[in-house]
Amino acid sequence: MKAAVHTRYGPPEVVRIREVDRPVVRDRDVLVRVHATTVNRTDCAYRAAKPFFMRLLTGLTRPRRTIMGTEFAGVVEAVGSGVTSFAVGDRVFGYNEGAFGAHAEYLSVPQNGSIATVPARATFEQAACGTEGAHYALAFIRHAETRAGQDVLVYGATGAIGSAAVQLLKSLGVTVTAVCATEHLSLVKDLGAERVVDYTAGDFTKDEQTYDAVFDAVGKSTFSRCKRLLKPGGVYLSSELGPWAQNPILALVTPLLRGRKVKFPFPRDDQAIVRRLRELIDSGTFTPVIDRQYPLDQIVDAYRYVETGQKIGNVVITIPPRH
Repeated sequence: MKAAVHTRYGPPEVVRIREVDRPVVRDRDVLVRVHATTVNRTDCAYRAAKPFFMRLLTGLTRPRRTIMGTEFAGVVEAVGSGVTSFAVGDRVFGYNEGAFGAHAEYLSVPQNGSIATVPARATFEQAACGTEGAHYALAFIRHAETRAGQDVLVYGATGAIGSAAVQLLKSLGVTVTAVCATEHLSLVKDLGAERVVDYTAGDFTKDEQTYDAVFDAVGKSTFSRCKRLLKPGGVYLSSELGPWAQNPILALVTPLLRGRKVKFPFPRDDQAIVRRLRELIDSGTFTPVIDRQYPLDQIVDAYRYVETGQKIGNVVITIPPRH
């Protein structure tokens, strides 16, 4: 099968398209013929091994997993003898962080992994980018204990996490203020933001409004900068560790001070969350935003684009079947 392979850490150019063996299908595994996958921030971080401590997970001197890719959508090609949840021909999608392997024509995943049938109203391309950003957004909402009637600011509202967060918050009855650049104001309003702040026109942290929660969906702010935006008892959450990995530490310390606090949104990664995302997509509550699509042969260009930090929503990789 064709796959995007990297045998060393580094920039996008370390990735090469190669012919490799199909994955082995064990008794309780599902073999998926991948039609679409994505390149996201998670893939970039693992490929470059940045921050450095990620090598403890992926291999100290070289990557143990040579085929990246967390999100996938496709058709079940084969099932192991013990599989009862899926059948050949099922349209499926899911998330495979840790094992990876989605940047290839075929992917083997456990039947009890983060996999579900594709939402009826979704294409493979939409389903493929319906997990990573959205499951982080749901983690933000869960950890902040967000509820109807609250005010939440989303910084980075056009990314995969931010665009999902705006939609999911709106569906809960939350009043959303979104922070983005001038050219994306109308997009973010269409996603459900009631108020939009243009960060190119001024410092959003000097906003006079206060919020029950601030979601930094791009990891480019800090608690100290955003603290003044929070109501008493308000919560700051970021998708990144922050300078000197401060956010997990602050998440332990600030709740003890009984004031404005930091929480660190560890996401759930299981079959239940993928089924929940299927329901949200099917109901129209959440529609993944797609910026660009690249064929697998151009995945290096996709990596380069994602690492500009300018992508809107998601970048999809298409893998058409061979004839």
